[in-house]
Amino acid sequence: MKRFWLILLSLGLVMAFSVSAFAVDVKVSGEYYAAGLYLNKTRVDDSDTNPSTAFFFQRLRVGTDFIVSPCLKLVTRFDAMERIWGGVRSDVGTSLAVDSAGTRAENENIAFDWAYINYAASVGTFEVGIMNAGATGTIFGNSTAPAGRIKYYSNPINSSFNINADYTKTTDKSYSYITSTSATDTDKDAYAVEGTYKWKDGKAGMKIVYTRDATSKNITDGYKSTYFTITPYAIAKIGPVAIQAELNWATGDSKDFELASSGTDIKLENLSVFVDATANFAPIYVGGTFAYVSGDDPNSTDKKEGGTLKGGNDWNPCLIMFNYYDTYYWVGSIPGYDSSIVNGGMSNAWFFQGRVGVKPTAQLDTMLSISYATADKNPTSNGKPGTTYANGNYGTEVDLTGTYKITNNLSYMLGVGYLFTGDYFKGTDRSNRDVNDDFIVVNKLTLNF
Repeated sequence: MKRFWLILLSLGLVMAFSVSAFAVDVKVSGEYYAAGLYLNKTRVDDSDTNPSTAFFFQRLRVGTDFIVSPCLKLVTRFDAMERIWGGVRSDVGTSLAVDSAGTRAENENIAFDWAYINYAASVGTFEVGIMNAGATGTIFGNSTAPAGRIKYYSNPINSSFNINADYTKTTDKSYSYITSTSATDTDKDAYAVEGTYKWKDGKAGMKIVYTRDATSKNITDGYKSTYFTITPYAIAKIGPVAIQAELNWATGDSKDFELASSGTDIKLENLSVFVDATANFAPIYVGGTFAYVSGDDPNSTDKKEGGTLKGGNDWNPCLIMFNYYDTYYWVGSIPGYDSSIVNGGMSNAWFFQGRVGVKPTAQLDTMLSISYATADKNPTSNGKPGTTYANGNYGTEVDLTGTYKITNNLSYMLGVGYLFTGDYFKGTDRSNRDVNDDFIVVNKLTLNF
């Protein structure tokens, strides 16, 4: 019996001296939404097979922080039950979803997106693991895309200035159990440094990213891409006006061929600009947005002006045009003639939007917006010479949305959007083709916790 109590006492002492390893606080946050969508046309060309579509869909997203100590935590996030009610499940596949570390099929059940260590040391904060690698500055150009990263955030200098740095492994093609490749040095990596300055009502910064993409180095007529992306941005509030602006410039080599006989090198010069302002005169607010993403000029064969930079998947200015999450992700591309599509993520476009909103009560927010977009460069059909599109007008979209806050955590949104489809979707023949206008109805119940 004494031996039993001695063993029990010893175990108790071990537990007492090891208590710090078990003292983990857990912080949980997330979002669940259930939504319904009706789209009148799944094609905007004058096709005989042009059905409407209507369905319900949902997603659960949960972030969990395991706080080991005040300066150390493990950050995780997963998506679950991301599916259409009663819909057919996706093929298993191996391609990862755009905003997840799992496939689309895995997200229809459960898939973890993030898992990384956050350590606040005396010299700054370090993060190591798989985390969001697609966000810089404003929401424009952002696509929440997980990737393996090592990040460093400096402690504030003069309480306002920070210097941050990170390394991102975007693609790894090294030989492994899963990838039986015979090539070496065919990865895609990015190295970045960022300076930020904060003040009471705003923030400004600049991020410079160097990308080396050797994933096409080992193919026939192989090449690599090396380029810089320079992003100055600012977010500020001046009286009743909230302003945000961002510029992105990608410059370098789009295609640097390994052998001179393989092809002519192609330079990269891609530009995007975003300016947004909202003035709040409660209960009314007014705002406007200008966005530009340069398109590739089909007449310049030695330079690539488009395709690298985009408006991003996180920025969804309309219900149909350039909407990724509520339209493209669930319905897919909405095609016109030739290779024209209404797609998620703005590219090759000039975009203008005006909006006015009313908040008659603290719970209700209604907004009307009118948006117009046109192509920067009229593309060719599937890249074929001599097949330039006859017109660059994407169209004009009118959106009316209303959001009612049922409780502090539960809200309901109803939105109606109508797209006056432009002649861009007639492709190469403007005279002998007709396109159809389109409209969408979306309603969404969202719970935040």
